[in-house]
Amino acid sequence: MKLMLCSISSFFSYMDIDVKNTEIITSDKKTITLGKYSGKVLLIVNVASYCGNTIQYKDLQVLHDRYSSKGLRILAFPCNDFGNQEPGTLSEIKEFCSTNFNVEFELFDKVHAKGETTEPYTTLNKTEPAGEVEWNFEKFLIGRDSKVIARFKPGINPLDENIITAIEVALDC
Repeated sequence: MKLMLCSISSFFSYMDIDVKNTEIITSDKKTITLGKYSGKVLLIVNVASYCGNTIQYKDLQVLHDRYSSKGLRILAFPCNDFGNQEPGTLSEIKEFCSTNFNVEFELFDKVHAKGETTEPYTTLNKTEPAGEVEWNFEKFLIGRDSKVIARFKPGINPLDENIITAIEVALDC
């Protein structure tokens, strides 16, 4: 069954958006490309500390614990675009995530996911349905080939069966 799912190209609706050359800024202000993660499955999320969805940090950490050894990487990008819900400095955000949710996945420099966007959102916002991120904790799943597989709205919990299934299939391909 595993091989069959991997051969069904329609299982995922690839948007033909490749993020390999997309430049992002790490938490220590170094510019890297998402190509650094080629061969891994990525879940890219814009995050905020004072949002109704902030509790999703806990479930993102569950995904990290469950699947990181199989090749999943959670990449979290703090974003203050929605209701001033991420006003802190990066060190304050890291402390908040560590203290409240024991976050071990990667946190990056702050981004803009709407309006005058910054990467990776300038590229990711082209993913169907194309347009700006709606709110904090919108999720983008990227395959091992650096192509966007799926986009999940902010209210969809990271442990939703659709996200879990998509991650597992991507990891098995």
